[in-house]
Amino acid sequence: MTAPRWFSQPYPPEGASAAEGIRNQLGRPELDLLTMLVRESAQNSWDARLKDASAPVDYRIDMWTVGPAHTGAWRELLLDGAPTRAENFPLHSTLRRGSVRLLAVSDRGTRGLGGPTRADKAVGPERDFVSFIRNIGEPRDTPLGGGTYGFGKGIFYLMSQSGTILVHSRCRTADGEFETRLIGCALWKSYTSAEQDGDRRYTGRHWWGDTWGDVVEPLVGKEAESVARRLGLAPFGPDETGTTVVVVDPHLDELEPSDAADYLAETITWHLWPKMISTDGRPPAMRFTVTCDGVRHPVPDPRETRPLNLFVAAHEAMTGQNGKDLHCMRPMRHLGRIGLVKRIMPPLEPTRASRMLDIESVVHHVCLMRPAELVVTYYAGPKPPSANQGYAGVFRADTSMDEIYAKAEPPTHDAWHPQSLERPESTFVQTTFRRIDESLDALLSLGGVARAGSSSVALGAASSLFSGLVGGAWGIGGATAYSKPGSTAARTRKHDAVDEDASRTSSGVDARGTTSGTRSPVAGGDDFATDGLAAAGTPGHTPRRRPRVQYVGDPYYEERQDSDVLVQEFRLPVPGPQRIRIDLAVTLPGSGGRETDPPIGADMPVLIGWEDDHGRLYDSDACVVEGGESVWRALVRPAPDTMTEIGIKVEAVKAS
Repeated sequence: MTAPRWFSQPYPPEGASAAEGIRNQLGRPELDLLTMLVRESAQNSWDARLKDASAPVDYRIDMWTVGPAHTGAWRELLLDGAPTRAENFPLHSTLRRGSVRLLAVSDRGTRGLGGPTRADKAVGPERDFVSFIRNIGEPRDTPLGGGTYGFGKGIFYLMSQSGTILVHSRCRTADGEFETRLIGCALWKSYTSAEQDGDRRYTGRHWWGDTWGDVVEPLVGKEAESVARRLGLAPFGPDETGTTVVVVDPHLDELEPSDAADYLAETITWHLWPKMISTDGRPPAMRFTVTCDGVRHPVPDPRETRPLNLFVAAHEAMTGQNGKDLHCMRPMRHLGRIGLVKRIMPPLEPTRASRMLDIESVVHHVCLMRPAELVVTYYAGPKPPSANQGYAGVFRADTSMDEIYAKAEPPTHDAWHPQSLERPESTFVQTTFRRIDESLDALLSLGGVARAGSSSVALGAASSLFSGLVGGAWGIGGATAYSKPGSTAARTRKHDAVDEDASRTSSGVDARGTTSGTRSPVAGGDDFATDGLAAAGTPGHTPRRRPRVQYVGDPYYEERQDSDVLVQEFRLPVPGPQRIRIDLAVTLPGSGGRETDPPIGADMPVLIGWEDDHGRLYDSDACVVEGGESVWRALVRPAPDTMTEIGIKVEAVKAS
């Protein structure tokens, strides 16, 4: 059996690339290393998928600590032949520490790193091994693939604090047989070494494997499988092909391993969700798994995760009848297709993964992608006028334009830069953004009533002033119509009947901006009503407290069973049994008018039910409850393109 050893590349007479130059080829991306790892490695996996396979690509990230059973093998095998100075080869320090952390990125259902193992022999189309292990900056050979110039593999070296990776792959040879390959690579920095014949310069590139020939070869076949087993690497199945890249001592951006696993799982969903959804009746194109120390960390389902479910809906719109083709007119070219959706939605709770994409509390973005349907970036459009509103879009480039958009991408594939192209290609990319902006303007215009940014009072602010008027879809015009408390917008329905009070959540604002329910002023004060014909102050008469509604805060949106509902919390502070009923109306954008009877075919807000403080839901229109300090919730499904006005009526229940 051949014992693997390290070989360090000296500078040849004709020169070579220094390790620093190769490490810097990714530039200074705005995304962090963990995000770049997900994007670049998944792109490699997608481009390497088996073309004739019906099963999806399996992609997984595993993190673990080398256990006592394998620690000795790592130190014995991975230090043989290595440079002696730790500053030139930091793997020395890594392996001599008490424990070694590993991060492995694996794919199955892919073709593995096949083809010749020597760069000077890779003259045919099959050259995956030399493209990943030997060469730098090769142009892509996968039509409509996600990658371009092969710089993305540099992320594996940047992820390792020692610049070291192991590559364990299984492929088919030219004669159709399975072959397992194992090789190590390190990329750190160039250095000068004092040797017997004098000082010698090295590039900082190192390979670990079979060093008997004039170039380091991978371990193959049984030898590769035996050494992989000694190192604790997962074996391949009998008919499996694919690749596992093991990052030694990974950078986790100061996160605990378990937290890093959660972040990776969420990052996968944000950047790879198009591969996680079923399209045209076909199953998802890829399956994703993340584990840390043997514990699985679930990858969120984009259909069930806000706001990614909005992008999924936009993708469905893009591929369906609601999609729109975008064109450049001069010169004439079909650019691609866009789908847009808008929703009333609760403000987002930003996460580390969404913040990395500059998506905070409001989603107002278009996901850009090429035909491979790998996320390039999220293009920010105009912000909607309220944190309770959002929109999402998906633009997919036309197949005929793929090469142009690919050329507009930096090595990190996370933007389209028209300035990096010559005309007319730059014109096509510039026009793409112009057409997207035009589509967003049309989405936000509400038929010309109002546009985002034109309002002097944003809907979020208006809802604080007039808490019962809340947009059912956009309602921008309605928000701009209401300028101050006490205007006609702040309507209060007052009832003269002694035992009935209709309190609306749009009923007024005190000096602190707190919204309170309306109480009909009657003799004896707001909280009391006279009994029938008896006059206040009649001898022997005891006034009784009148039922009323006390609102608890402003209405807010909440996600319930995959839909957003409007919630108004309230109390009934007067003891005793009382009957509550809902009073719903809409205000159309720009009209200022209140409507309780919809036109034919129009939607109206609908009461879903009354929820008590134990979470029990009562779905009747009228509900008899006991007054007290318990907080109740009115759940309302708002109508699209309206402002929803909520009123709650309460009346005493006569004792039988």
